Amino acid sequence: MAAPSATAAAARPQPFESFPAPSSAGSSSSPWPPLDKSKVDYSLYLVTDSTPKILPAGRTVCDVVEAALAGSAAAPGGGVTCVQYREKHADTGGMIARARQLHAITRKYGRPLLINDRVDVALAVGCEGVHIGQDDIDVQTARKLLGDDKIIGVTVSNAEEIEAACRGGADYLGIGTVFATTTKENTKSIIGTEGLQQLLQKLEDIKSPVKTVCIGGLNKSNISRVLWQSTTPSGRSVDGVALVSAIVAAPEPGVAAAELLRVVKSPPAFAKLAPTQEQLRRPPQDLTELIPEVIKAVDSKKPLSHNMTNLVVQNIAANVALCVGASPIMANYGEEAKDLAKLGGALVVNMGTVTPEGLENYQKALKAYNETGGPIVYDPVGAGATAVRRSATRFILGAGYISVIKGNQSEILSCLPGGSSIQQRGVDSSADSSDLAGLALSIRTLASQRRNIVVMTGKTDYVTAGEAVYAVDNGHEYLGMVTGTGCCLGTTLSAMVAAYPQDGLAAVLAGLVMYNVAAEIAAEREDVHGPGTFVPAFLDELWQLRRRTVLGDIGWLGRARVSLGP
Repeated sequence: MAAPSATAAAARPQPFESFPAPSSAGSSSSPWPPLDKSKVDYSLYLVTDSTPKILPAGRTVCDVVEAALAGSAAAPGGGVTCVQYREKHADTGGMIARARQLHAITRKYGRPLLINDRVDVALAVGCEGVHIGQDDIDVQTARKLLGDDKIIGVTVSNAEEIEAACRGGADYLGIGTVFATTTKENTKSIIGTEGLQQLLQKLEDIKSPVKTVCIGGLNKSNISRVLWQSTTPSGRSVDGVALVSAIVAAPEPGVAAAELLRVVKSPPAFAKLAPTQEQLRRPPQDLTELIPEVIKAVDSKKPLSHNMTNLVVQNIAANVALCVGASPIMANYGEEAKDLAKLGGALVVNMGTVTPEGLENYQKALKAYNETGGPIVYDPVGAGATAVRRSATRFILGAGYISVIKGNQSEILSCLPGGSSIQQRGVDSSADSSDLAGLALSIRTLASQRRNIVVMTGKTDYVTAGEAVYAVDNGHEYLGMVTGTGCCLGTTLSAMVAAYPQDGLAAVLAGLVMYNVAAEIAAEREDVHGPGTFVPAFLDELWQLRRRTVLGDIGWLGRARVSLGP
């Protein structure tokens, strides 16, 4: 059962105590005690598949299950904790024979065996229960046939199915499909981490204690991220992950199972980037006092700012990075990200130009930085302008954990669950800002759901990590008259969070204030007469603010106008 903290993971239930302990002799003839369903561990749930495209030639389902249960000698933590026998093409007699073989193996390791769809096979074998889909026998009938002591799991993909399964007496729910998968073609919908979290919240709303596993496209590279990010704001996570090909198709199922169990029980590398509960709500003064410390950290560490952005803004973004003290690299090829992510910097994904190849590169970069725990700043440029950009936004948000989302009102609203009905004309378009309370609620919701920091730019910039909303009233209208200044803010924020990852909210606020105050000072200079002369002056003032701060002159912070927002 994955959880957002090591403490929660330690509280995860162990294999149910009423089962006999694994026997080195491998005997399955010992008396079989009653099943205590409350102690079933769903942490790593194996679903079998005997089709040639999944099961390697020369290997049987029994071979895979035994190896996966045993785990790896090099990883004594064990292997899978629950097994579901799924077979779509065998006749009833063949299924019963194979299920009996599997049951002997699962009993040896003290793990439950469930049969997919077939209540009759489960009854014939006497195994621990069944898993049924929406098109199979209903829960109430299955319960009458099996009795109260057997496990019944139900596949669900929406709130209505959850309510029906809980009313019917399901013991656990299989929630999915999280991501597209080749092992199940007739999936009703792909719910992603966002949908998974919403369904977990539904269980909280109806106060249901039913256990949950998620399934669909899960593997070693995305499990911990999915489980961690789908945890509800109050802390409810799924109780396990159901896997097929990640184990069945693995060269060594035992090794794969042991490693997957370790991943399931460990928080992801980037979990440290999420704001802590104590950091979510602080007086603005507490945050502004940290600004000099953040700027000095950037100056001393010179963190890498890896920008995946369009050609139009690469030059000015690189110059801004240098002025604030970062080391820029403009690299849009996703294959480079694996090496760059190891250098301790941050990634900026700027959706200026949307192409299939670009999305593939973004996905590779997100994966690389998630694996190393590096911060990621996402700028959903023009997200509300076209259907293509709305689709690309959903793809990027689902491809990995993003530390900071920065955009104007239309762009940020397009990142909300279900998107936005507002039609954006271009990258500089904004929504109606008259409903400040509604906008504040929207960005708090987005930050809370994604466990990150959201920056909504405009005449007043708003920042939140899910609770308090902070308003920054600095800046100048020239910033909106120069191509790429919004993109360069993302570059600035990446430098700050890379150098000061222990407090991302303070780092983001520091970047916003520094950037906007530099714009104000530059616009006031006698040599600035409009947007054209503003740009070099702005770069000068960014550099000057960093230099002054490092030397101990923080008088410029008197200009900062930071307050609690609506």
